[in-house]
Amino acid sequence: MIAESDKKDRTPWRKPGSAADKSKDSGLQKESVNEFPLGRRNFIWMGVSAAVIIVGFLLMLGSGSTEEFNPDIFSARRIVVGPTLAFLGFVAMGVSIIRRPGKKA
Repeated sequence: MIAESDKKDRTPWRKPGSAADKSKDSGLQKESVNEFPLGRRNFIWMGVSAAVIIVGFLLMLGSGSTEEFNPDIFSARRIVVGPTLAFLGFVAMGVSIIRRPGKKA
């Protein structure tokens, strides 16, 4: 049989008697800036990356070729420059999320 002490709500990633168990009644504790997963520079780079992605998609925009043939659909801006900027923006977004924030001394 399982003892009463073993029936507590334990999760596999939390050790019994850890700080999380002891501080249940004390409320939430505020994290320090060093414990944040993303720093200020990460968010700045994410914003710049999002802007590059949007510019890439805007460069791909244009009128379609519905009634008569429009050779503008094959322009270098729509086929090369726009997708390249969007792709680079997505790569930069991934790097900005993965990169660790710098440590302040």
